[in-house]
Amino acid sequence: MTPATMNGLILFAHGARDPGWAAPLHDTVERIRAERPGLPVQLAFLEFLTPTLEEAGDALVAQGCTAIEIVPLFLGAGGHVRKDLPARTAALRQRHSQVDWQLRPAVGESPRVIEAMALAALDPPSPQP
Repeated sequence: MTPATMNGLILFAHGARDPGWAAPLHDTVERIRAERPGLPVQLAFLEFLTPTLEEAGDALVAQGCTAIEIVPLFLGAGGHVRKDLPARTAALRQRHSQVDWQLRPAVGESPRVIEAMALAALDPPSPQP
């Protein structure tokens, strides 16, 4: 009998020196958890903030995840998405060879994100305090 697959999700962002920069990303994680309460989700950062991609991956594996998708929260597929992230994903595959690691395209390439950006750009400006 084959064990059941347990899915996990890592949202991978660049990071910034100011921790407040990540507030919308933490809100995104909470929204995902509300929509899919049984799905283990981790937010990970390339630099400046924690956890790292490796730490987030280790945490999901420790929770029993056997299939983990990595979603780059980047608007486009620049060098970090095309070079750094695949190399780090390969290292995770080597470290946890029993896990199926799937690297998705940058979220900014999604038609839904493009539509949301266009709609947000057309919104009237918010009143300034």
